[in-house]
Amino acid sequence: MKTIRRRTSATRQTTPPADLTATHLLELVLASLDADQAEGVVTIELTGKSSICDHMVIASGRSARQVTAMAEHLREQLKAALRRTPGVEGLRQADWVLVDAGDVVVHLFRPEVRSFYNLEKMWGAHLPDSLGLPEAPGLIARAP
Repeated sequence: MKTIRRRTSATRQTTPPADLTATHLLELVLASLDADQAEGVVTIELTGKSSICDHMVIASGRSARQVTAMAEHLREQLKAALRRTPGVEGLRQADWVLVDAGDVVVHLFRPEVRSFYNLEKMWGAHLPDSLGLPEAPGLIARAP
């Protein structure tokens, strides 16, 4: 007869380790994105500006396949560090994937989707022109 052990909430640790600060989490995210060759990585400091998170990271992948791979690698690394699985949304379509690690929220885009939504501008981040983000298709500046 087999013995079946079920995981209970008492055996599962849901809080991150005490030594894992928002800064360490941000460093882990940036290292993962760098290893996956993410493009146009921007970090927005939100401490004191938003109760959502302390840091927002925005990055692009060259294709839906690369965005998916970056999100999956990041999820696995965060799972090991946090001792819980971070929330991931949009993985199926991979146009815009959100990875919620608590104190750090990561937005991964395909380039044309990123330029359309322009989250950096919404959150007031000043971007250098050297990022080389493409213009959103279908958006045309018109004089009144």
